[in-house]
Amino acid sequence: MSTVDVTKLEVLKERIECLSKFQQVEILKILSKNLCKLNENKSGIFVNMTFLETDVIDEIEKYMSYVDDQADTFKTAEYQKEEFKNIILEQDQPEDTISYRYA
Repeated sequence: MSTVDVTKLEVLKERIECLSKFQQVEILKILSKNLCKLNENKSGIFVNMTFLETDVIDEIEKYMSYVDDQADTFKTAEYQKEEFKNIILEQDQPEDTISYRYA
């Protein structure tokens, strides 16, 4: 077992805490699959990340990268949807109407 930078673990922990419940469950599945020790009480599930193997941390980081890519894809799709919607609305306006767009 090699040591991992504590700052890196803190950043990873904060990012995991900001995820949705579904995404946190996916992280939990990664930990369970790798037989990591989990502590559970009525407040939630806790993991001592300092004892995680580097390959487990790498797998979690890979999943976090996937989540980030997925969020970027959704933002792009939403932007494109709004642009298409604006184009369609502009085409539906009568020709004698003047429309103003504010930036």
